Amino acid sequence: MEAFSDSFRTDLSQLMRWRRDVRRFRSDPVDEALLMQCLDTFRLAPSVGLSEPWRIVRVISPELRQKSIENYQTANATALEGYDGEKAAMYSGLKLSGMSEAPEHIAIFCDDSTSKGSGLGATTMPEMRRYSVVGAINLMWLHARSHGLGMGWVSILDAPKLCTDLDIPQDWSLIAYLCIGWPEANSTTPELETAGWETRRAALPIETR
Repeated sequence: MEAFSDSFRTDLSQLMRWRRDVRRFRSDPVDEALLMQCLDTFRLAPSVGLSEPWRIVRVISPELRQKSIENYQTANATALEGYDGEKAAMYSGLKLSGMSEAPEHIAIFCDDSTSKGSGLGATTMPEMRRYSVVGAINLMWLHARSHGLGMGWVSILDAPKLCTDLDIPQDWSLIAYLCIGWPEANSTTPELETAGWETRRAALPIETR
């Protein structure tokens, strides 16, 4: 196994600190070759049983993008109803999606019925396929950040409706709807922490058994 230098490890640590969930994008387009390079990192990702269950859909249709934005808006309004008082006021002021500004929309799915890998490692824990997809997304996120790109994960969505709108096979499960583009600003502090919604733990909770 190759040994990496101290400077490499320092840079990697910095990259992880700068990997933020971006919701404020500039409208500048992303170079096609760079976007494909970011998506190609999925081929480097590990997966349970070497099943490679990720399925990638690039949403370029203005009509489908608008449906996705409206999906978020409806789900966000419903989520707001779950808060009251000061928390509701704070929630309504949060920017939780960059869908309207981001030049690229990428929907990532898990093919739960894939025969690739012959079920190895997923028979007792089928969710491992979905975890594999999440791991691959994180690799892409770091790669995108290393080029200065920002990425935002939209989690406030009606997933079944989104799948219907995008005409997705029934055996595919939505894992992530991602916005990709050039961030308006860069920060190592999570935006939700800046807004006062929540703070990071001071120490990692580790238990022993």
